[in-house]
Amino acid sequence: MKENKRRARLIYNPSSGQEIMKKNVADVLEKLESFGYEASAFQTKIDSKSAEKEAKRATLAGFDLIVVAGGDGTINEVVSGIAEFKKRPQLAIIPTGTTNDFARALKIPRNNPVAAVEIIGKHQTLNIDVGQAITADKESKFFINIAAGGALTELTYSVPSNLKTMFGYLAYLSKGAELLPRVKSEKVRVKYDDGIFEGKISMFFVALTNSVGGFEKIAPDAKLDDGQFTLILVKTDDFFSLLALLGMVANGSGKHVNDINVEYIKSSHIEIEPLERKRPTLINLDGEFGGEAPVKFKNLKNHIEMFVNLDEINDEHYIGDEESLALEAVAQKFAKEAGRVQNETL
Repeated sequence: MKENKRRARLIYNPSSGQEIMKKNVADVLEKLESFGYEASAFQTKIDSKSAEKEAKRATLAGFDLIVVAGGDGTINEVVSGIAEFKKRPQLAIIPTGTTNDFARALKIPRNNPVAAVEIIGKHQTLNIDVGQAITADKESKFFINIAAGGALTELTYSVPSNLKTMFGYLAYLSKGAELLPRVKSEKVRVKYDDGIFEGKISMFFVALTNSVGGFEKIAPDAKLDDGQFTLILVKTDDFFSLLALLGMVANGSGKHVNDINVEYIKSSHIEIEPLERKRPTLINLDGEFGGEAPVKFKNLKNHIEMFVNLDEINDEHYIGDEESLALEAVAQKFAKEAGRVQNETL
């Protein structure tokens, strides 16, 4: 009787990362076949939510694995496409975007599609958390890395796609320099698991990983699978204070966590409501426009099984399967004891 192969669907953005995937599709499919998958590919189109629609179709069709190649926005679309299903395929990523924040957190090789897909062959997965956001339009949306609001957080979707492709990260830096002097604080009410904050903030970040905007220490103690968001509220719009905070983040010291101008909070549920209506508070979900505040965030703990590079991820950034870890510890102890007994009998 012929054994049914596991099926993998590659969903790739052809324009991401200076069109690197166009040259590597065949190699990626060949690598997936070598891992025992029956592999096929889908090239995203300029249609709205093309990757999300294909991810939904592949999930309904019973694919075992979806491999998404693109930037954080394309990855967000695929996550959004599978998140609402009870039975979800495994997920792997090939990062070919500009900042690749999520890939940084998972330690997936960036802008090297073949090296990235080889992570699947290591058979290392984590059941990672996914964020759910319900904005003013009452529509449920998802994110895998970061949700944010405020002037600087509009940066990623205010830079035209053609500039991202041509100039990469330099396009973001240029736009950021333009926006920084315009940052203004607004009064908000923030509800979280252990309390309420009410006051003026210039921006907020709701992080699922430690990597945001190319910085890998903005949420230094964030875990991929603990069911907790890291909420960062920036309580100043002073130009020089903001520069000082950016400097702390850039040098990786982690001192911004305890700065007087920052609230640093852990919570599984968050509600953010603007108390002033000077202008709409726009929400950024994984680098894409996600609607307007008020907004509610819910952490969907261990929601998607994803291939990750566990050998390179710091143990502080994930919990893992506690039962499996306990069994592994017992096995290691048994092997050590068996080795000791063997040595004594020689």
